[in-house]
Amino acid sequence: MRIGVFGGSFDPVHHGHLIVAEEARRALGLTEVRFVPAREQPFKEGRHRAGADDRLAMLRLAIEGVPGFVADPRECRRAGPSYTVDTLRELRSEFPEAALCLLVGADSARDFPKWRESAAIRELATLVILTRPGAAAPTEGLGGATLRVPAVDISATQVRDRVRAGESIRFLVPDAVARYIADRRLYADED
Repeated sequence: MRIGVFGGSFDPVHHGHLIVAEEARRALGLTEVRFVPAREQPFKEGRHRAGADDRLAMLRLAIEGVPGFVADPRECRRAGPSYTVDTLRELRSEFPEAALCLLVGADSARDFPKWRESAAIRELATLVILTRPGAAAPTEGLGGATLRVPAVDISATQVRDRVRAGESIRFLVPDAVARYIADRRLYADED
């Protein structure tokens, strides 16, 4: 069994996340991709716009019925900042025979040396840095592998900005996620 671990804010999840995860699943021969929304990312403390429960709910809606995609709630349920090393230790305990692949965007990989127990992370999982055409991956001293993924120019910030401006987010996020955002008036009143 090969498990891809794809963490992040997912504030909100959008098609760019889903396309990259599917490409990693296919290219790496992953049995599943576990989307792990952070309750509170250490490098983004106090900057999440939607609560952990809402971000997890949107993620579940986005991947519903997609074979090999799993919404993993463990970091949303854990108190305090979300540390990848803790999540990987839990997964290692639950799936002792599985090969774990930590999927990290090139931007996040730049901060990897600052992550809590980064050396332990490399022992628990193979680091796979996701790169887009025209964006070099910071690989020096990180080990692991790189995987070139399609360039999808969608960001959660762009989605939130459009919601705040009253503009359409159609085709940027799955329809069920757009409905959830509208029903709960998420992002509409951001400063």
